[in-house]
Amino acid sequence: MTGRRRRGGAPAVGRGAFPAALTVPATAGGLFLLVPLASLLVRSPWRGLPHLLASSGAVAALRLSLEAATAATAVSLVLGVPLAWVIARAHPRVAGLLRSVVLLPLVFPPVVGGVALLMGLGRTGIAGRYLDAWFGITLPFTTAGVVVAETFVAMPFLVVTVEGALRSADLGLEEAAATLGSRPLATFRRVTLPLIAPSLLAGSVLCWARALGEFGATITFAGNFPGTTQTMPLAVYLALESDPDAALALSLVLFTVSVAVLALLRDRWLRPGAAA
Repeated sequence: MTGRRRRGGAPAVGRGAFPAALTVPATAGGLFLLVPLASLLVRSPWRGLPHLLASSGAVAALRLSLEAATAATAVSLVLGVPLAWVIARAHPRVAGLLRSVVLLPLVFPPVVGGVALLMGLGRTGIAGRYLDAWFGITLPFTTAGVVVAETFVAMPFLVVTVEGALRSADLGLEEAAATLGSRPLATFRRVTLPLIAPSLLAGSVLCWARALGEFGATITFAGNFPGTTQTMPLAVYLALESDPDAALALSLVLFTVSVAVLALLRDRWLRPGAAA
């Protein structure tokens, strides 16, 4: 047996020799990702950071971003988890169709997603006209519109993550609960949700992070009004035109949040075999 053995006698998979020809493109790829991130840290105006954040409207934009992203995640949980369950348990053809619909916002250019929201939920949109006429609800260019736009682009991350967990969950436990007289909703709440809890948490964090960084659909559907619809990404875009240092300071805040999200998901993403 040429392979090394782990404890217990199981053979370990050999890593093999690293091809020298891959060194250059691998190094270039790493630098391509590292240099912009490192430059953000190096060029950030650290000494004037508190003043820049206070004077650029960052506090209001950050507060709106956090509130809207949290609300979008809550809506995604209410709508997305049941949708993920239906996709995971439906007939393959139906599941494939529903999955395609869920994945479309992931491949849409965000601006196109914003236009689609305007055509559907705008004041003269297919559904929006009835929301306005029957209930007096107007979504575009409002804070609620920010939540809607962020939910549209972020919920697919939650649905895809939860669906994968539901597909790999042990159906025997659900069947056993049903045999013991548990109703479907009680089984879902007491058996299924605890089984997928880690994936549900990971999907929620991904959804929240995507909502926090949303730009294209938000500016198209909700506009860029300070204090009402201007989130952090929009504030960065606006500041970049007039005050690059303020744009760097705002970007640094979002960079810090992104690092925190990565830290929360380190067990899922950074450990070999954790995603399996």
